Amino acid sequence: MFDSLLHKPVARNPLLLIARLLIAWLFVLFGWSKLIGFAGTVAYMQHKGAPLPTVAAAIAVIMEVPVALAIAAGLFTRPLVLLMALYTLGTALIGHPYWTMSGAEQYANEINFYKNIAIIGGLLALYVAGPGRYAVDALIDRRSVPRASNPAS
Repeated sequence: MFDSLLHKPVARNPLLLIARLLIAWLFVLFGWSKLIGFAGTVAYMQHKGAPLPTVAAAIAVIMEVPVALAIAAGLFTRPLVLLMALYTLGTALIGHPYWTMSGAEQYANEINFYKNIAIIGGLLALYVAGPGRYAVDALIDRRSVPRASNPAS
């Protein structure tokens, strides 16, 4: 019974909106802190050995704030969730290389690595499902569909 409710369009669109908002919330939350503490973000990138740490920090802020907000709004959803999935894979590989660690540090980074992998799964599911009706993309699609001419006019 519960499963059949979720497959009805009345539940599908609100759930897709919630999915977009929850995924974006994570990125915006941490992206905002990277933005307001940009010097610290650059220092962190240097510590991690990122080439061009200022550029890497700027990419992180761009992906985690405006791109995540666009996903939340459902704007260019499919291409942006694919881009975000690639970004998330990069952050997993660069930011959480648990295979180079041991002890508690390895355990904490392994958890975060696989959380990133799970986030990628959610992003890919959103790519397949699309943004839903409550999205800017849906509004644009409705406006771009030519209306049939009314023979009575």
